[in-house]
Amino acid sequence: MDFYSFYTGKCFDAHRWLGVHPQGTGFVFRTFAPSAERVSLIGECTGGEELPMEKAFDGNFYECFLPHAKEGEKYQYRIYHDGTYTDHCDPYGYGMELRPAHQSVIRTLDYDFEDDTWMKGRNNCKNRPLNIYEVHLGSWRRKGEGLNDFYSYEELADLLVPYVKEAGYDHIELLPICEHPADESWGYQNTGFFSPTSRYGTAVELKAFINACHRNGIGVILDFVPVHFALDDYGLHKYDGTFLYEYPSNDVGVSEWGSCNFMHSRGEVRSFLQSAVCYWLEEYHFDGIRFDAISRILYWQGDPARGVNGMAVSFVREMNREVKARFPGCMLIAEDSTEFTRVTEPVDKGGLGFDYKWDLGWMHDTLSVFQMPPAERKEQYHKLTFSMMYYYNDCYLLPFSHDEVVHGKATILQKMNGDYDRKFPQARALYLYMMTHPGKKLNFMGNEIGHFREWDEKREQDWELLKYPLHDSLYHYIKELNLLYSRHPALYEYDYQQEGFQWLDCEKDGSCTYAFLRKGSWETLAVVLNLDDRPVLDYEVKIPGAKGMTLLLHSDWQRWGGNTVEKETARSFGRDGKVRLDLPPLSGMLFRVE
Repeated sequence: MDFYSFYTGKCFDAHRWLGVHPQGTGFVFRTFAPSAERVSLIGECTGGEELPMEKAFDGNFYECFLPHAKEGEKYQYRIYHDGTYTDHCDPYGYGMELRPAHQSVIRTLDYDFEDDTWMKGRNNCKNRPLNIYEVHLGSWRRKGEGLNDFYSYEELADLLVPYVKEAGYDHIELLPICEHPADESWGYQNTGFFSPTSRYGTAVELKAFINACHRNGIGVILDFVPVHFALDDYGLHKYDGTFLYEYPSNDVGVSEWGSCNFMHSRGEVRSFLQSAVCYWLEEYHFDGIRFDAISRILYWQGDPARGVNGMAVSFVREMNREVKARFPGCMLIAEDSTEFTRVTEPVDKGGLGFDYKWDLGWMHDTLSVFQMPPAERKEQYHKLTFSMMYYYNDCYLLPFSHDEVVHGKATILQKMNGDYDRKFPQARALYLYMMTHPGKKLNFMGNEIGHFREWDEKREQDWELLKYPLHDSLYHYIKELNLLYSRHPALYEYDYQQEGFQWLDCEKDGSCTYAFLRKGSWETLAVVLNLDDRPVLDYEVKIPGAKGMTLLLHSDWQRWGGNTVEKETARSFGRDGKVRLDLPPLSGMLFRVE
């Protein structure tokens, strides 16, 4: 490790020196604790005895060598300060005990990946399909109802990978799997930023899971938390007795979630976080990082009224620049709800350097329309057209994420207006709109089967819903949409170019109809939606230059639980380029334009 780079926030490989590493017949232990009075190693690897560590380099680091330490043994650092001591897990440790225990565990990372072809061929998917299945590993499926009845990473490879592949998704996004003490935090309040959570196994077992994904053509994205960390004393909080990783002032040092905010102006903190990002990308072959709560980095406490946090913004820019240089095929994704500009512009062009930004405005507007009674939608018609007014400002990803199905918000299906039977046609129209709207896609687990219970991290998904025809039909409908999306470049090739999209019907005229084109290099698709609860007969739309249309999918077909009988799909045009259609209520159609 280059120490000058570490202190100045330009180090991206601090984990290769700090933490625990094999050396000869044993392991060497190193930690950074500049204000500590002294530091000792204690745990299973020392036989429970306290082993004093020696100062290293400039005296701000401590190290010791144990010739007979073994992988799997537990350890922690006893850090003395102010006449007392606190036992901490290793900030750079590669493994930890299962909560509520919290010692670090010696882990080696040796694993032979078999994904060279995948790694050489991956890119940021700007001109490829990107359809993400967001997963919380502990509640997708469970072995039982006990507190720790989790499937392991390797067992999940046998269960989750075939499911995702069959359902037509091309990437999995994992809710944070850095070690965390509280299941209820969903992984968003971490204590082990380099430790895959032991709930599902070891570092090597996680590598095997990702290897299986890649060998089946599925990418894996990690949800990572660069803003804050858990308050638990054994973690980063006042690590050496001082505010080493966090701000000393509660005004900016404590987040809205009660956790500690990272002080991004400190070089050591920058080196810690960006080394963690590189560690996950390099060691585990993750294909991308989704950065949580970026608004809290851009603005003080996420509040634009408090101003831009300039040092944190510069941290993001420099981190993204270097990460993209080291891993050009990876994706960097920002969860950002603000109007901060140029989030997905390259750093050398004045941007933040992310590849994608979550379009939370699109998500809120879209769901609010589908929650309304159809009569009110006419007055809010342009909530569904507004997204294209700002769409080309950044490279957007359209999310129906975990955040939308918890805390009294209701599930996606529950949000649909009306009674049980009427929710399904609206959900089908919703997903047709989502999958044909410009932008990459993300869908949280359970949405695809019409989950009716808000997500609970302690319970697996209600898979028994697939026994009911409407839920099973919704699953197969979304699967068909996923496959159409992957097979038709018009739906992804020009996502971020204006020639890839054209409105055909977006004027408020007392109706709830919409029509638009999606264009690729060799094909054009047309989408027609009727979000009213009454049919629109003899609907007329003009498609310039078209000689005919072939219906690829109708959300009201009987096979999905609708009322429309499948029949001849070709549609002819008059000389004026107009086609006339009958639109069932709460439905949508996808055509290939000839």
